[in-house]
Amino acid sequence: MTTINDAAGDVRASVREKYGQAARRVIEGDTAGSCCGSSACCGSTTEAWDPITANLYDDGEKAGVPAEALLASLGCGNPTALAELHEGEIVLDLGSGGGIDVLLSAKRVGPTGKAYGLDMTDEMLELANENRRRAGADNVEFLKGEIENIPLPDNSVDVVISNCVINLSGDKARVLREAFRVLKPGGRFAVSDVVVRGEVPDEVKRNMELWIGCVAGALEEMEYRDLLADAGFRRVDVEPTRIYQVEDAATFLTGSGLDSSTFAAQIEGKFMSAFIRAVKPVKPGTKLQPLPTTNASCCGPECCS
Repeated sequence: MTTINDAAGDVRASVREKYGQAARRVIEGDTAGSCCGSSACCGSTTEAWDPITANLYDDGEKAGVPAEALLASLGCGNPTALAELHEGEIVLDLGSGGGIDVLLSAKRVGPTGKAYGLDMTDEMLELANENRRRAGADNVEFLKGEIENIPLPDNSVDVVISNCVINLSGDKARVLREAFRVLKPGGRFAVSDVVVRGEVPDEVKRNMELWIGCVAGALEEMEYRDLLADAGFRRVDVEPTRIYQVEDAATFLTGSGLDSSTFAAQIEGKFMSAFIRAVKPVKPGTKLQPLPTTNASCCGPECCS
């Protein structure tokens, strides 16, 4: 009998293998491949159009980081541009990959601040540390570990960011509890992630290649909100940054083994990249603010008061 822990371990092993391959390709100078055999593995090392990863960083940001950091960018958003980082803050990037968001964060927090990157993949850590050296970023440190077990003390960082990584975890509730634990009171959770609105076919949910592509592992929006609230966060907000249409759906079904003509229409508009914000209360036990219900329909007198 397969347990939840076994399933989470299988996901973790697959993620480690595929993202290790992506890092090795960049290290070896092979930028012609994708990271998992499909065009939508939460980033690719190609110049081909990818509906998830395309056009996330502006020219100024690209110019300020090593090219290898950009080539290894496997995200679905740009959390550093949306997190409103301040001089002197301590930032932690969950699943930091080649280090692009850590390096950009380090610039924003300045020499009096610090940016940590956490990754479980040796090849990505090797690449990230080389990118740190090339960028001359003295206020950056990359840590080896799993996002379900963050190797930092309680109340030690001001901001937790992440770029299309939490949906890869087999235990997302634990990731969010760990993020809450390491944040200082008043600290901010500010991540980019793929989120689902509505029901999607079971075949998509079960498909491992799509999980590695940040699609099948995506949480439904209200479930994401509920897990953040359960972890202790308040002021939860989910802001769509890119909603995938039928053409995009057909692209990220490529290489999954699923018939895109059958499933693309069924998932059109249901997957989106989103910027997810939340705050750790300053005082323990602070009452959570009501969660936004912009997605809810009004179907009775009690829901429109």
